Amino acid sequence: MQIVSVTPAAKDHIALLMEGAPADTQGLKVSIKQGGCSGYEYDIAYAAKGDKFGEVVDLGEHKLFIDPGAIMFLLGATIDYQVERFASGFRFINPNEKARCGCGESITF
Repeated sequence: MQIVSVTPAAKDHIALLMEGAPADTQGLKVSIKQGGCSGYEYDIAYAAKGDKFGEVVDLGEHKLFIDPGAIMFLLGATIDYQVERFASGFRFINPNEKARCGCGESITF
């Protein structure tokens, strides 16, 4: 079982991001960081390699590295990419969330 599932729209956007990635980039790293008014935020960044205690989601041509500290928060989540009229970005559909702030950018577990 994979830690997270990734929608086709998110896979397509990851491929687009990887086209412009720095030369040593192996994939994207997903982590949870403290911040925002609800306490935590999702973070996605380029990664040269994964953490030896993290998980790897193989997307075929690209990889998604899951930070070891985020595994328990992301178990069963889906990562999507949505384009809306005034904003676009990765969206997490996560059954482990307890609440989101009013703007939807930070979460509570």
